[in-house]
Amino acid sequence: MTLLLSILGIFVIIFLVKMIFLYLFFRDEIKTARSKDPAAKSDLEILFLYQGFHALVYYRISHFFYMKRFFFIARWISQIARSMTGIEIHPGARIGKGFFVDHGMGVVVGETAVVGDNVLLYQGVTLGGTGLEQGKRHPTIGNNVVIGAGAKVLGNITVGDNSYVGANAVVIKDVPPNSTIVGVPGKITKQDGKKIDVSLDHIHVLDPLVETIENLEKRLDQLEKK
Repeated sequence: MTLLLSILGIFVIIFLVKMIFLYLFFRDEIKTARSKDPAAKSDLEILFLYQGFHALVYYRISHFFYMKRFFFIARWISQIARSMTGIEIHPGARIGKGFFVDHGMGVVVGETAVVGDNVLLYQGVTLGGTGLEQGKRHPTIGNNVVIGAGAKVLGNITVGDNSYVGANAVVIKDVPPNSTIVGVPGKITKQDGKKIDVSLDHIHVLDPLVETIENLEKRLDQLEKK
């Protein structure tokens, strides 16, 4: 019994040291999670329970080995992360600071994807390729971009800074900065240069097709009144 308690105590100490290490080295990512998820109540909750945070930690480790050309070890770590979190980030992807995956189940980030700073992804997002070509075949995501649940951004395209990709949109062409893109295939509507991810408002997103139809209906009403 004494031996069992000693072994258990050692595992507890190792676990606590690991958590302290993660908190010290990933403090900025924890702060990002708290700022972008209103459900987060404390740093400890994120540290212990947020799969998006854990997936990012695994990614940073696997990316280190990938850059050292230990490709098998890198992929092994990324597959462990996938099985534990439901989030698949290829170790070859390049991800900036302030990255956060909210909920995260089903998120896929491809090998040659480049993600800027302060990017927020929701569940079911895919940053994928469109074929079997070699070289750069995944998207480049700018800074301060929000990509809504279920959206697919495919191919060697660029999503500009401060842009918003609406839920379930399919994006296969470049998106200019300060834009919102919605629909299948994605259609772009400008946001007058305003950063749109401050309030994370996913309801009041301008849809250019709906807006055009509404304008036509108004025009028809005016013509009928005449």
